[in-house]
Amino acid sequence: MGQSPAYPSFFTMIYYDRVSKIYPDNSVALEDVSFSVEPGEFISIVGHSGAGKTTLVKMLLAEEKPTNGAVFFESVNIHEVPLHRINSLRRKIGTVFQDFRLLPNKTAYENIAFAMEAAGRSEDEIRSDVPHVLELVDLQDKINNFPGELSGGEQQRVAIARAIVNQPDVIVADEPTGNLDPVNTFEIVQILKKINDLGTTIILTTHNKGVIDALKKRVITMDRGRVVRDDREGKYIL
Repeated sequence: MGQSPAYPSFFTMIYYDRVSKIYPDNSVALEDVSFSVEPGEFISIVGHSGAGKTTLVKMLLAEEKPTNGAVFFESVNIHEVPLHRINSLRRKIGTVFQDFRLLPNKTAYENIAFAMEAAGRSEDEIRSDVPHVLELVDLQDKINNFPGELSGGEQQRVAIARAIVNQPDVIVADEPTGNLDPVNTFEIVQILKKINDLGTTIILTTHNKGVIDALKKRVITMDRGRVVRDDREGKYIL
């Protein structure tokens, strides 16, 4: 097994340091989890439902706090960041979810522009960058379509374009293909690989064995809140 370093190096982007999460009902979501992520990596986190994948993601987004341990992003303890600085931290992390989370009354262009406006980008930047990212996800011809006029795969591509438009350091994709058929799943994975090839770190959570086996990238396997495998070029093994 090609074990990845548990402890951070000088270049480490993200570091989970002996993280545990126990909820008030005493259910254990994470137990003593440690791993590091280097800039430019493509990491898949796999495991059955309830294994702890989504809790790991929420930790990185400061939506959950560890019961024990710490999560570091660019050497900063995420859960010690003051509330007024959380949004600037989150802007470094683009997010893609299974349910797309597009605004139904806004076009593809407007959904992406809205994310740029929230980040304080100028009108000139919006006019320049939105068509560019839609072209990157091969949706330049759907720029004026509303989500209800798009297929599931197209909606997810708009969501990816929205996630990358502010040029985050890392993209977190939490089960992004869970609602898609195999053809659209393949296309979404290819887009994520393209984004990774351009230098963006990707963290993908999934239970799709075919996706993992095709990627041939690093795989962290979770089981009942613990990391049970960490393979540099892994497959889905449970």
